[in-house]
Amino acid sequence: MKKQYYLILLFLVFSINLQAQYGKQKKADKLYSNFAYTEAVDVYKELIANEYNLKENRLKLADTYMKLRSPENAVFYYEDVLEDSTNISAEYYYEYAQALRGAKRYKESREWLQKYLESRGEASAEANKILNRTNSAIQTTYKLQKSDFNSEFSDFGAVKYKDETYLISARNSKNSEKEYSWNEEPFLDIYKLNSNSEVSPISGEINTKLHDGPISFSPNGETLYFTRNNYFNNKEGKRDKEATNHLKIYSAQKSGNSWVNIQELPFNSDNYSVGHPTVSQDGKTLYFASNMPGGQGGTDLYKVSKKRNNTFGVPENLGSEINTPEDETFPFIDEENVLYFSSTGHGSYGLADIFKTDLEAENLEVQNLGETINSNLDDFSYFEENGVNAGFIASNREGSDNIYSFNQLLPLVLKGKVTDAVNGNPIPRATIRLFNKNNEEVAFLESNEDGDYQTTVNRNIDLPLEAKQIEYQNFIDTLDTRNMEDSEELIYNIALQPIADVEYLAEINNIYFDFDKSNIRADAAKELDKLVKLMKEEYPDLVIEIGSHTDKRGSDIYNDALAERRAKATRDYLIAEGVSGERLQKQAFGERKPAIDCDRCSSKQHQLNRRSMFSVVKMD
Repeated sequence: MKKQYYLILLFLVFSINLQAQYGKQKKADKLYSNFAYTEAVDVYKELIANEYNLKENRLKLADTYMKLRSPENAVFYYEDVLEDSTNISAEYYYEYAQALRGAKRYKESREWLQKYLESRGEASAEANKILNRTNSAIQTTYKLQKSDFNSEFSDFGAVKYKDETYLISARNSKNSEKEYSWNEEPFLDIYKLNSNSEVSPISGEINTKLHDGPISFSPNGETLYFTRNNYFNNKEGKRDKEATNHLKIYSAQKSGNSWVNIQELPFNSDNYSVGHPTVSQDGKTLYFASNMPGGQGGTDLYKVSKKRNNTFGVPENLGSEINTPEDETFPFIDEENVLYFSSTGHGSYGLADIFKTDLEAENLEVQNLGETINSNLDDFSYFEENGVNAGFIASNREGSDNIYSFNQLLPLVLKGKVTDAVNGNPIPRATIRLFNKNNEEVAFLESNEDGDYQTTVNRNIDLPLEAKQIEYQNFIDTLDTRNMEDSEELIYNIALQPIADVEYLAEINNIYFDFDKSNIRADAAKELDKLVKLMKEEYPDLVIEIGSHTDKRGSDIYNDALAERRAKATRDYLIAEGVSGERLQKQAFGERKPAIDCDRCSSKQHQLNRRSMFSVVKMD
């Protein structure tokens, strides 16, 4: 009977624990579905600690960390599952590769992308773009500086109009107690920077208790277009069937120093999001981002014509050259009709990168703005002032979203010739690597057949440089690209010192001899001919020493004499082929320096000890 009570009690405890874990699972999944990712992290961790639905919850926790833009944490939980499990959707290979890229583990990311493609058995445009993207030579001349008006919360979406700066921020000085469950920060509002660099909310009834921003001005500054959650006339709008309050675009008219007459644009919907407006320079076209049905997937970029009577045409998707199955967001159109936008689907340096494309070009080509603007995490909300090559971006490269100002100069061309420091000959296929101040590689070059190399570099920086070629000593220096505003080129020639290894330079093997012989064998003659070519054609001032050896058979006196004969035979051969005797020193080692130190040597070991070798005495 006692045993039965024990079993009953054990079963009850197990059932109660199981029910408790089931309840936590429902809570975690509901938090995730409601975008409360920060809170969901803690509940998923508890479930994993209790070993409940381990695989599913590790994957869910990894997904949650990616939503929070914490790829290092996501990698930790993805790899727990992916390294040990074969029964898993291939889509997680792609998600894992994305997380690895965000964590700067680029080689592993490419390996998992390749595994993803192989497992699917079909092409994946976004994965192929990432795999085929090469880290090009330094090509940007953007100089970034973190803006002084950032707060401890998310700040982004900075724009300038008539010398006044506006930004989007979660600092929420008016209602700091309300929080967005996604990241537990206050909701976003629109702010303005005054002449004293003080940040205050934009005037009028623009900001609400939900998200507001980003914004764009009409060319005459009389109309403000802005993103906002579905909230109008101080009342929250209708949610979709999954209880999501979507983003919409609104307009407001300027009245003195305030904004009035807020109107919802006609192509908004309660069932999908429309946001991130930007107006063309002529004011006739509004560009925006949306996840409306019928797109390429994820969030796409659209344009819609604006008519004279303040009505709008039908939104038009910008097409598959720009939009991908991933997310395209934060469009900006400059005065040359070049479109800048952020994307996770065009092959990036990290998660979301900033790209550009010339809408006037016959064939659209999407270009990455490069590693200065883009980082291993998210980079977005590009804005450029007209005519001054300056503007703003936002990035979470330092954790939270921050605004960075930039200036753009014309590229500085770095070029030069790589030559042999001894004979002055050009060196083809030498590798030149450039680094940033954190010793991270920013460019990888190779000299051509004439020894020439060329790339473009940023100005006003120290640029560590390393040059290599397999037959030469490594070369290290630091270039200074400061104070070159009036120059278009920086010419920097590199002279590499040959390595002091004759056998390596000539690509020859050891010279071997028969037992008790000193004559030059046919196989040895072929190797010596390579040395002749090196000394006559490539390094005419090279002085070498010939060191000859014997095996251990015979007396010391006899072997010293035999080694002397072998050294002389080797030297005589080289002289006969046209090498000056003044450049040929010799030394007989007898059996004192064996290649194979053995007591009872085999015939093969004896052969390896009977040899002539070469060393550099002087090269210049």
